[in-house]
Amino acid sequence: MKIAIVNDMVIAVEALRRVLLTVPEYQVAWIAANGAEAVAKCAKDTPDLILMDLLMPVMDGVEATRQIMKQSPCAIVIVTANVGQNTAKVFEAMSCGALDAVNTPILGSQGKPEPSQAALLGKIATIAKLIGKSTQGSNNKSQTSNLKPQISCDTALPPLVTIGSSTGGPKALATILSRLPANFGAAIAIVQHVDAQFAVGMIDWLNNLTPLTVKKASVGDRLEKGIVSVACTNDHLCLQSNHTLNYTKDPIDYPYRPSIDVFFKSVAQYWTPRGTAILLTGMGRDGAEGLKMLRSHGWHTIAQDQASCVVYGMPRAAVELNAAVEVLNPDAIIISLLQRSVVSY
Repeated sequence: MKIAIVNDMVIAVEALRRVLLTVPEYQVAWIAANGAEAVAKCAKDTPDLILMDLLMPVMDGVEATRQIMKQSPCAIVIVTANVGQNTAKVFEAMSCGALDAVNTPILGSQGKPEPSQAALLGKIATIAKLIGKSTQGSNNKSQTSNLKPQISCDTALPPLVTIGSSTGGPKALATILSRLPANFGAAIAIVQHVDAQFAVGMIDWLNNLTPLTVKKASVGDRLEKGIVSVACTNDHLCLQSNHTLNYTKDPIDYPYRPSIDVFFKSVAQYWTPRGTAILLTGMGRDGAEGLKMLRSHGWHTIAQDQASCVVYGMPRAAVELNAAVEVLNPDAIIISLLQRSVVSY
């Protein structure tokens, strides 16, 4: 797996290089000292993955991510000294196409990386699975593919809109949520591929952009009209037979965490009123099977169109499976939701 390093700090570059050397399958493709240099090098030699710093001279990591994803797209992980203090820029980079973010590992006194290397190596291993570069076998099928809808006599359930998103998802989510009115008549549940340590920051960020209330989806919660519930752990969000939310570790080896498919399929099984399900931009195929199952159960299903996607992976997979009733850009998705809210909600 060819991995590039983009960082203007010599000590950070050395820490990253040493961490990568601990895995024989990882090869340092090239090193760039700023975003502009990275854009140029990536155009000539596109790696499998870029470890991109946020704050650099000449061109920062956000703009470099934006340009690379337009010109020579590849997987990008933001690696920065303090992710927590740069939440806004992290989500800006993720909106441009970065897959995830992690703190820069620190070299110990003996020149060995501290335990922070495990977090970085874990991210790289997950992305290797997503892009087909993993040397380890993986069962990429969720374990709910044959579930049948459960009959329920609960008529008090609110209308539901469920959304799955990944690479570039924060921007699409912000566009959609910011245009929905405070009195929107449905519950909304979101599964975004994002590490648990950034989920709260993303929820706060979205909360400031929409008149709706955005909150963590916690164990035991019920989906409520006018409330946006967002998956917030590295386990998979799921709906239970009593219509409360829960998290499950299974399937353990599924590379997408939290998984959109797991949630969509649990909704298809237990949420008997027909709602709207949306699959937004993202790498891979997560959510496509779940969207198809929801469509087969009578839901109105929407996939984001190619032109507006940062990465046309998950929506493409949904279209190929004939899982989407409509293929729309975020602006059209808003119109569809508002029109259906008048009719159905």
